[in-house]
Amino acid sequence: MTVSDRTDVGSRDPAALIRRAGERGNPDFDQHFLVDDRVVDRIPTFLPAESDTSHVLEIGGGPGILTDRLLAVADRVTVIERDPTFADHLREEFAAAREADRLTVIEGDALEVDLPEFSACVSNLPYSASSEIAFRLLPLGKPLVLMFQKEFADRMAAESGSDEYGRLSVSAQHYADVEVVEYVPNTAFDPQPAVQSAIVRLTPRAPDYEVDDETFFLDFVKAIFTQRRKTIRNGIRNTAHISGLDDPAAVVEAADEELLGRRAGNVAPAEFAALAAVAAEYGIDGGDSTANGD
Repeated sequence: MTVSDRTDVGSRDPAALIRRAGERGNPDFDQHFLVDDRVVDRIPTFLPAESDTSHVLEIGGGPGILTDRLLAVADRVTVIERDPTFADHLREEFAAAREADRLTVIEGDALEVDLPEFSACVSNLPYSASSEIAFRLLPLGKPLVLMFQKEFADRMAAESGSDEYGRLSVSAQHYADVEVVEYVPNTAFDPQPAVQSAIVRLTPRAPDYEVDDETFFLDFVKAIFTQRRKTIRNGIRNTAHISGLDDPAAVVEAADEELLGRRAGNVAPAEFAALAAVAAEYGIDGGDSTANGD
């Protein structure tokens, strides 16, 4: 690709893009458009070093503010946009990129459409669906730069022992290194949301522990954190209906006593993985355990 292929992108004015779209953002539909040029310009630079930008996915293109910047750094961009007005605007605004096969616009819900093959994802996500979208993307093992509500981002990146640490922290960090790279004030958006935002970089990597059954591990973590103020011992006993354990008493009998006395917020992801392995062995019918559960 030559430099001339990108000369028409990368510096469009956010306010002008919104005007040309012919429709303002609707807070009721989570439409808060980032209009601070300085923040928009920085977002693509937060991709991990040496990221493959041959095909970048954007979820929630809106009037194309971030789309414009992504087209300046990526070979190809696919945008998923559920609002028909904005989807039509993106096709018209970036007609040259579409004709050059550099832009594809998929009209639909990012939780329902088939995702294309992509090399990285950079998006300002709708807050109401940010968790579901993030956990649709994370298992795919691609670099992600995503905008979230600040509190959500802080919980995603939290370390064990901190107030923000929870199920979200363990689940996200199972798939990737999670870094909050920039906090964004609500004044950077139009219309302004009631909350502050944060940009998060998620760099995929394998966890430093083994998990035989990922679904069971994540369900087990979810179950224990529903009882985060109780000890792990009581959490195991009280949440079999969530974790799927047949014999929680056998798990308590087999697990490390010191770990059982802690609370979920003080258990690191690797310790959860070890505990989930014990739970799968001793607490599920058909396992290898001979524990009697007394």
